[in-house]
Amino acid sequence: MQGVFGFGFMVGSRKVTLGLVLTAAAVLYGSFLTSWAVQTMLMKGVLTTRELQVGVRISIARLIHYGFVFVGFLLALVALGVQLRDITIIAGALGVGIGFGLQGIVNNFVSGLILLFERPVKVGDFIQLGEQWAEIKKIGLRATVVETLDRSEIVVPNSDLVSNQVTNWTLSNRMVRLVIPVGVEYGSDVPLVMETLKEAAMASSKVMRMPEPQVLFVNFGESSLDFELRVWMSNIDDRFTVKSQLHQEIDRRFRQAGIVIAFPQRDLHLRSADQAASSNLLGSRLKSGEDSSS
Repeated sequence: MQGVFGFGFMVGSRKVTLGLVLTAAAVLYGSFLTSWAVQTMLMKGVLTTRELQVGVRISIARLIHYGFVFVGFLLALVALGVQLRDITIIAGALGVGIGFGLQGIVNNFVSGLILLFERPVKVGDFIQLGEQWAEIKKIGLRATVVETLDRSEIVVPNSDLVSNQVTNWTLSNRMVRLVIPVGVEYGSDVPLVMETLKEAAMASSKVMRMPEPQVLFVNFGESSLDFELRVWMSNIDDRFTVKSQLHQEIDRRFRQAGIVIAFPQRDLHLRSADQAASSNLLGSRLKSGEDSSS
């Protein structure tokens, strides 16, 4: 058995035996097991007794995991007989490789650390990337997984979340304001329109009473008198449902009150030309016809 473990090959002036490889593999595997055990203890024990959000606990556990794996990797190199000087040389070579070809990976890695420590976004947040709404599902050290409203999952590089503008709708709380534009025809009773809109908002149980709903007469439009109904909701998850309910309630109450919702229209005014202008126009057309026939 000792002969089997002594079997190996030469790497420079150093012999790497099967025993050393197995020892290094055992050390690395042990680091993974230790990391898993510590994470389980923290997630189900220590961290649950603290007033920490789920995203914070996940971030702490992930950093502990990477720390144990890194230490295990160094111990595995030592088990293989690699000296500290050699590790320094390897680190220098990795630094050169990072400088030339791994800039994007390092940028995403550093951005991942920023996200985990500064926490501009966290698991469960609703964010807006351009025109896309999405919920944060997982934050890794390289990329973040988000889920869109149609349940598709997108892997976003962490550097995009750090360097680009991101709207976080739930950074401090889940309250959100909903603005519903409404246009009614000219000649409508303005006070009645404003009162009806506010009553429609108060009819919804998911609309907050404080701050109370607000109705504004915002503009004289091309084809309508333009109003805005502004309401607050305690949970951003309800925004589309509440918007649909308010649209239905506004339509129902407007019908009852005889208020007509405006639509784009144009008025065309026709005016007859006087006799002299008509004669001149007819004469010019006849003359142009004679010229063309000749």
